[in-house]
Amino acid sequence: MRIGLVCSVWFPVPPEAYGGTERVVALLADGLVDAGHDVTLFASGDSQTRARLEAVFQTAPSEWIGHTYWEMQHAVHAFRKARSFDVFHDHTGLLGLAFAGLVSVPFCHTVHGPLDGQPGRLYEQVVDLAPNAKLISISMNQRKPKPALPWIANCPNALDLSMFPFRRKSGGDYLVFLGRMSPEKGAHRALAVALEMGLPLKIAAKCREPLEIRYFDEFIRPHLGGSIEYVGEVGHADKVELLLGARALISPIDWEEPFGLMMIEAMACGTPVISTRRGAVPEIIDHGRTGVMVDNYRDMEDPAILALADSLDPAVIRREVEERFSPENMVQSYVAAYEATIEATRGA
Repeated sequence: MRIGLVCSVWFPVPPEAYGGTERVVALLADGLVDAGHDVTLFASGDSQTRARLEAVFQTAPSEWIGHTYWEMQHAVHAFRKARSFDVFHDHTGLLGLAFAGLVSVPFCHTVHGPLDGQPGRLYEQVVDLAPNAKLISISMNQRKPKPALPWIANCPNALDLSMFPFRRKSGGDYLVFLGRMSPEKGAHRALAVALEMGLPLKIAAKCREPLEIRYFDEFIRPHLGGSIEYVGEVGHADKVELLLGARALISPIDWEEPFGLMMIEAMACGTPVISTRRGAVPEIIDHGRTGVMVDNYRDMEDPAILALADSLDPAVIRREVEERFSPENMVQSYVAAYEATIEATRGA
């Protein structure tokens, strides 16, 4: 199958630090090549891939993130070549989905963000401009606000498990928060829980954009020192070291998280996850077996919750990721989605 993959141009594939979508696309591209498909990846020129790489920019223009002029150059280059493929698969967001209305090739688009509120309404409007486009979710919960969108498949994210060593014993004495600096991700709630429980907390989070910096300065910086440490935006090796040494990953999210890659990263290391019951969390964690879920983040302060996390078997947690979130599973799911997209387009 000739497959065109279009990724966002803001970060290389895979990213050096933060960038869940780019990491997933890297795995998908290489996995499709290994499965014998002819794959072209449209991404920045500093990407590393076994697929054929097409790039407008030699390095990812991260400093211009959010500026349509740079994003448009990347999209135009990719979509002008769409007719060369059996299926064209977009990961860029709403701009790429809107461009689908300009091509006749079978087209699918993975929705990586939430669909509640204005984003969901905008998706409905953009789909009207691209009536033949098919959508792929990364969790079933992600679809709930907009079940009538043209869904073709559900393809959960995956991990390259060779990059996540497994710890067979319980971790150290600290909690870890991993993500980005934003209220919905809840670093300030993780901080409050750690202080209440008297446990050290290491915060590893992306903090580059103005809103992230403002949130950090107001809610996180005043509490740093002593048992609360901000370690910055970490690369892969440092992230794995943090997860391997942690007693638990604490994820007090307050939004409908579409997936939550950091959860399966922790689980791959054998580190239990303690999370609020939001978004895709119930699709990833089996409460009391592979993680712990609470209804309110303040429930995390109950010593019984941490005791339950401590009691979980790291081998069981790791096996869950191996069985459900392997690259092989993800590639098979996407190949089935491509076949369904081609069939649906043929019958349209």
